[in-house]
Amino acid sequence: MPFQFEQGEVLLVNKPYSWTSFDVVGKLRISIRKLTGIRKIKIGHAGTLDPLATGLLILCTGKFTRRIDEFQGLEKEYTGTFMLGATTPSFDLETAVDQTFPVIAPAGSDSRLGWEAAIRSAATHFTGTFEQVPPQFSAIKVDGKRAYESARKEVNVEIKSREVTISAFEITRIAMPEVDFRVVCSKGTYIRSLARDFGLLLGCGAHLTALCRTRIGTYHLRDAYELTDLINTIPDSRLILPPDLL
Repeated sequence: MPFQFEQGEVLLVNKPYSWTSFDVVGKLRISIRKLTGIRKIKIGHAGTLDPLATGLLILCTGKFTRRIDEFQGLEKEYTGTFMLGATTPSFDLETAVDQTFPVIAPAGSDSRLGWEAAIRSAATHFTGTFEQVPPQFSAIKVDGKRAYESARKEVNVEIKSREVTISAFEITRIAMPEVDFRVVCSKGTYIRSLARDFGLLLGCGAHLTALCRTRIGTYHLRDAYELTDLINTIPDSRLILPPDLL
């Protein structure tokens, strides 16, 4: 079917590593202008992914930008990796390690099973609805400024906790000090904050080293375009979407 950028499209994109969500929006906007001649186009994304995360990004154009809040409110699913035994100020790899801790087997045990039991038990503490404090390195506004702007100047600001819901927290691989996981959560949940809190509970610190968003509501990463492939379809003026997006 032909593109209808001005009237409205909903596009699924796999965000590249190290790109911001706004980088993806900007690249697509420039490409649409260059390849179609459309000079004025409304386009936005429905839920920020951190630069060091990959995965599903929903882009809306034209009249469908009105649906951005709807998409943002949908349940999210992520997979990723925590690194135990070290922390960073950003809770991920954006900043360097600031503290390291000995990864000592819990309860004096040196067995692999001891660690596995402790890790799986810790995951159960973070399911349900609870208060979570977002990272200092986040786009949350405090007194009119993005929190990360202050954090990069090494100025701490008070960020209020928010209610989040994690409906599933599955440990999928343990290869000490790495722990892989799958999380299903509500809007506003910070997986980087989950890494921090997970490490605190285990007493050895942790930070996020990999993150991929695999689902938003009923929309799946498997149905998403690689950004380059999406741009390459623009000259053909055709886009094939999953049936539920038509």
